[in-house]
Amino acid sequence: MNNKKKYFITLVLFLDFFLIFFTAHAAEKSSTKNYDDILRVGVVGDTGIGERAYHAGFTAIAKALKEKKPDLLLHLGDFVYQTKLFPQTCPERYLRKINKTLADPFQFKLFVPGDNDLPPNTKKPKGSGCWGKIDAMDSNFDSYPTSIHKPRAYEGTMTIGNTFFAILNTYPWEDPTLWLAPRIKKAKNKGLWIIVALHEPAITTAWYLEKRDSVLKQLNSLQPDLVFSGNQHSYERFHQLGIPKPSGVIPFVTPESENYLKGNGTIHVVSGGGGAFLRPFADQQGFKKRTAPKEVFNALATRALMNHFLILEITKKTLAATTYRVCPEITAEDKQNPRWKPDKPIWESVKLECDGKNKGSTVFEHFKIRNE
Repeated sequence: MNNKKKYFITLVLFLDFFLIFFTAHAAEKSSTKNYDDILRVGVVGDTGIGERAYHAGFTAIAKALKEKKPDLLLHLGDFVYQTKLFPQTCPERYLRKINKTLADPFQFKLFVPGDNDLPPNTKKPKGSGCWGKIDAMDSNFDSYPTSIHKPRAYEGTMTIGNTFFAILNTYPWEDPTLWLAPRIKKAKNKGLWIIVALHEPAITTAWYLEKRDSVLKQLNSLQPDLVFSGNQHSYERFHQLGIPKPSGVIPFVTPESENYLKGNGTIHVVSGGGGAFLRPFADQQGFKKRTAPKEVFNALATRALMNHFLILEITKKTLAATTYRVCPEITAEDKQNPRWKPDKPIWESVKLECDGKNKGSTVFEHFKIRNE
């Protein structure tokens, strides 16, 4: 082979390598820049694929979410509601549907384990045991240097663009402060937004469990901007909350026109309307033991019984959230009722948000946090 031919081959190989490198680098740079400019996040909980869920509701939710094309899907747990007691296996039909509707359509996925996704136990004998295979469908957590304090199984963090996400496990709950606080501190120093997600709410008016001096205090002490949870089959949003007082009083900030200022507290959102049957709030049922105390109701911004999801549009200066009410099309063949135990007399006085409204996805509310 003469020198001229060797030179030509070398030049071609070099140009091929340079072109591949440049294309990949340009794509990576463009992708990163895009997420730094604006990150779009879809948030949904309690989709409940399986026999114990409202199929028309989930189908409408999945379709509407896909059409919004978020960069990231944040799922708050309870993917599967199955009927068997202590099931031995997770049916492949559930996994195929989850992959098709809640994994494949989205570039990034962060999934929270729900009690119905974990292996069955005496308190939750219908747990699906599907979590191991569901968890394999989502995005990997970011890796961190070895530390004394580490997240537990199913817990971790991921940063995309201008936002830091933390996924927590509530079964059982353990205070994440030792491992999570240092990560949040670093993220805040970089000017990132902080979003925490878990399945069982730290605060709710749906079916109240006293957590003011435990989970709520621990989470709010970390000073995230937003905390999302599911589990309750409803929608609730609280104003910016501070750290609960020993007396039980919860400091909160009420803004003008739902326009909050970053750093004034943590907004908690309960989003469990992705396909689960909708259940009246405890106070609507007259169930005093599970009715939230006055201090909790004082901090409540809004609540509703509806199928729904949220879209977050996050830039460096603003975190804008839109909650979409989804009213599915009801056909003559659809014999399901979206109500939990629809024959109960309570439904004569409790209305759903979709009652009397047209089918489709419409805006229920907006709220915004601004960083200035």
